[in-house]
Amino acid sequence: MKTSRYRALGRALAPLAVATSLVAASVVMAGCGGGDAKIAKTPSGGRAGTGGTNPDTVKSSAQAKFNAALDAMAAHDKANDWSDGACGEVAKMFEGAASEQGGKFPEATFDAGIAYQRCGNDAQAKAHFQQALQEDPKFHHARVQLALYQYKADNNEDAAIGALQQAVLDAQFQNVPALVNLAMLQMQRDSAQGGDGCKDDMECAKKNLQRALAIDDAYMPAFNQLALYYFQQAKKRAGAVKVSAKGSRGRSITTNAALGKRADQQQLDLAALVCSQAVRKNAGYAPIHNTAGLIQNEIGQVNGAVAEFKTAAQLDPKFFEAQMNFAEVNLSFRGFEQAQGAFKKALEMRPNDYDAHLGMALALRGLINDSNYDAQVAAVQGELDAAKKIDPNRPDAFYNEGILTQEYKAKSGGGKDKQIPLLNVATSIYQSFMDKAQGKPEYDGAVKRAKERVEDIKGTIDFLNAAVDDKK
Repeated sequence: MKTSRYRALGRALAPLAVATSLVAASVVMAGCGGGDAKIAKTPSGGRAGTGGTNPDTVKSSAQAKFNAALDAMAAHDKANDWSDGACGEVAKMFEGAASEQGGKFPEATFDAGIAYQRCGNDAQAKAHFQQALQEDPKFHHARVQLALYQYKADNNEDAAIGALQQAVLDAQFQNVPALVNLAMLQMQRDSAQGGDGCKDDMECAKKNLQRALAIDDAYMPAFNQLALYYFQQAKKRAGAVKVSAKGSRGRSITTNAALGKRADQQQLDLAALVCSQAVRKNAGYAPIHNTAGLIQNEIGQVNGAVAEFKTAAQLDPKFFEAQMNFAEVNLSFRGFEQAQGAFKKALEMRPNDYDAHLGMALALRGLINDSNYDAQVAAVQGELDAAKKIDPNRPDAFYNEGILTQEYKAKSGGGKDKQIPLLNVATSIYQSFMDKAQGKPEYDGAVKRAKERVEDIKGTIDFLNAAVDDKK
């Protein structure tokens, strides 16, 4: 669920040029990378630090309906069978338990929201979480989910961290998902702000993850986030520079100045150790394989990275980040067909994702040959047009459109009268790229290459004109 995402212009993949980099999924909110939000159960005794209904006041008939709803939810989870009908049916069972209790049963109301969340019905899920929090302002489970929804909507890290800190306090540090999501957002913010017993965001994040694992040493999202913590520390110690890049799941990119630097080996070793421990506990948890793939890729073990990303995607076919990473790592060694297939699956999940369209354009461009030339060039242009429509101000698609025009369209035949106008179009596209990249240091390397290409085009045009003059 963020999840945080590491974006880069990428190492030059001649002739692919600007390419997306690998993505790290870390947000725990259900529906975004594995469905790790926990259902709420009625407390077994006392209310201190639990939030929710006093067990002594729960009617036996309401408890029976609640337990039946829990069993139904567990059965659908086990079968991975969450159609819209199933979600609505289970939600109605929890609503029935709340009604039997007299309308104030926050655990049941909350779990009805979780049932809707399983099918991506966020409007109904949020409405039930809000109702649960109204029924009990200390019901921290609902506060966590609402904080994550709000963060997804506005990317306001400070507000989300404040809400999650309140949930942690209301839970008396016993809500494990709250601790993990708080750590995730502290890592995302990565500021000098400290807290009780920690000097800055990263130290606070590590402390909260350790608290979570001390409570539940089998909670896989906590392992995954701890591995990502060490991975992020490794990148930072290598001098990687974070640059803000907006995105619904929190995105970051690494500047070209840091691309050639290897991450700190000690921190990478710690990240790999956490992954191996987690896999021994639960080899079926897809996000930990995705994180292991990131680590393998960072240390140069590309085959290992491919295997891990493939495993993650197979374990969770709806895991967008795993599909993107599998596609992008295949692009890195020119595995265009495999990359195309994975980008296709990613676009089926998110038709409006800029990076997926850009990656598909690069994969399709790598598959251009004499037999499919015209159709394939048109397909690449279509993907670039889709990316530009999604974000007209982002430079990447313009750079790659310049390459497509210069290297393919202008060389498709037709002689000087066709080539020179197309080369001039390519020059104009490169200039658009440089205009949009101005003031963005992460694009410095690509801007330099674009200027070199413009000079090459000038030389080519001079050569074509000189050749015509010689013939005359």
